[in-house]
Amino acid sequence: MRAAPVASPARTARARGLRLAARARGDGCAVTRRAVTRSPVRRGRGRANATHATNAAKEPVYLLDYGAGNVRSVRNAVTALGFEVRDVKTPKDLSEAKKLIFPGVGAYGSAMDILRERGLIEPLREYVRADKPFLGVCLGLQLLFDGSEESGGVEGLGLIPGSVDKFRGEGLIVPHIGWNLTNTKKSSGLMDGMESERVYFVHSYRATPTEANKDWVLATCDYGGEFIASVQKGNVMACQFHPEKSGATGLGVFQRFLEDAKPTGQFGTAPSVTNGLARRVIACLDVRSNDSGDLVVTKGDSYDVREKDEGGDVRNLGKPVELAGKYFKQGADEVAFLNITGYRDLPLTDAPMLEVLRRSSETVFVPLTVGGGIRDFTDSNGKSYTALEVASAYFASGADKVSIGSDAVYVAEDWYASGKVNTGKTSVEQISERYGVQAVVISIDPRRQYVADPSMTKNKCVETSRPGPNGEKYVWFQCTVKGGREGRDIGAYELAIAMEALGAGEILLNCIDEDGQGNGFDHELVNLVSDAVGIPVIASSGAGCPEHFTNVFNVTKCSAALAAGIFHREEVLVSEVKAHMTSNGLPTRA
Repeated sequence: MRAAPVASPARTARARGLRLAARARGDGCAVTRRAVTRSPVRRGRGRANATHATNAAKEPVYLLDYGAGNVRSVRNAVTALGFEVRDVKTPKDLSEAKKLIFPGVGAYGSAMDILRERGLIEPLREYVRADKPFLGVCLGLQLLFDGSEESGGVEGLGLIPGSVDKFRGEGLIVPHIGWNLTNTKKSSGLMDGMESERVYFVHSYRATPTEANKDWVLATCDYGGEFIASVQKGNVMACQFHPEKSGATGLGVFQRFLEDAKPTGQFGTAPSVTNGLARRVIACLDVRSNDSGDLVVTKGDSYDVREKDEGGDVRNLGKPVELAGKYFKQGADEVAFLNITGYRDLPLTDAPMLEVLRRSSETVFVPLTVGGGIRDFTDSNGKSYTALEVASAYFASGADKVSIGSDAVYVAEDWYASGKVNTGKTSVEQISERYGVQAVVISIDPRRQYVADPSMTKNKCVETSRPGPNGEKYVWFQCTVKGGREGRDIGAYELAIAMEALGAGEILLNCIDEDGQGNGFDHELVNLVSDAVGIPVIASSGAGCPEHFTNVFNVTKCSAALAAGIFHREEVLVSEVKAHMTSNGLPTRA
């Protein structure tokens, strides 16, 4: 349990963030409305500051969106806090801005190239040097430094001394993805009292504190060593984590920046929660059109999603946007939408799914992943589209990551056939180059294939504790395509290695044999793939109770675990899973 003073800045800001999120969803009750008017934050600041906050809300907030990744969620968070958002499109817009948020997503070199093309580098430097209110997010922090070794070595804005370098360390899983704790170094209106509050990070590169930049460092985080989690000097602030994806805690960070919160002197208190990167619990929504053409959340057994009755329609377990909001309120660390509709034409014409993302991102302030149809397409009119264009539409609609399934299998087969040559032309390479490796998730759908001896297959085998139907002692995990309907001669182990080499940042590891069975995750599969790669692995398929989550985290190196059906049918709540993890000493976001 977290022990903190009732009126600490973190708790009051987090509570207000929850109320703001509730109001954005439109589900506030009379009690919630009364609580807003009696907020300790308002009461503590007094009438003058409350009036200032009201006036501040009338000033537009400028957003520097250079077209990389999901900036919609930042816009939605600021709007939910009652502020008007205007876009920076020209250098003139920067000169007019009174408050500026710079959410950076993607690769360092690509970001600097776009800023240069738009003539924004010098105006941005002038804005920061003038000490005007500025909040950078993720890459928006990194670009303030002298440069980065990413993209082959790139010069940054040169406003903070130091270089942004890749995470390194024996056995360290990179990217650093998930909810971690911060250590505040000095009192600030931005982060006072947040030591026990986890925030969401997703990055492969980081800046480290040095003697030259110590006057900038506001907070640090530990992952393979200490790195800079946030900076502040005067009115210029930036954070490596994503406030817009950090739930109520993150909304509080935005609120304090926008309302010019003053330092409280409350900082540096030792956290009363388990240290370390939290193990993530992900709620997955398999979305597809039913026979009436409506998008529904469904769930099958071994990938069969149709009812067994005479009608045989797609099993309907709810509406996507409503369920996503419910899981956010229950404490899900991420929400994944897997569009399992069989595409006959370009997925960009699937406006309902894009609308699901847009609407979900307005009220769900944790990361959103979407998968389905992310590959090169030629539509019925003969017009061609790249996988990058398909992914870009998802990012623009509110996705933080895209999940690639069948296309990854074909790409890996070609990669091995070419002698492991990276061409730069595959869907994985193009998307990771544009949006960063952390934006690319590979969804693997394997099934068990038993053999009497490993020499019977070219694919990696493990000795199994669950012998095959004829007593076979070895198993390999065959990758499938087309929703599990077609098997290929490549294993999950081999596919994961190829995807990491091509630029993927995460593996979503399903298991057709365990899908819908409720027997727990396949630990042999998870261990096999986790040992093969140095990127995060998400265990999926088979969860039936909270213990299954705790077990998979204890006996494998997976970074996250995902479930669908047990959450949809309310057999288990997300909050119950996390309570069980916490009681067993696992780092968990409350």
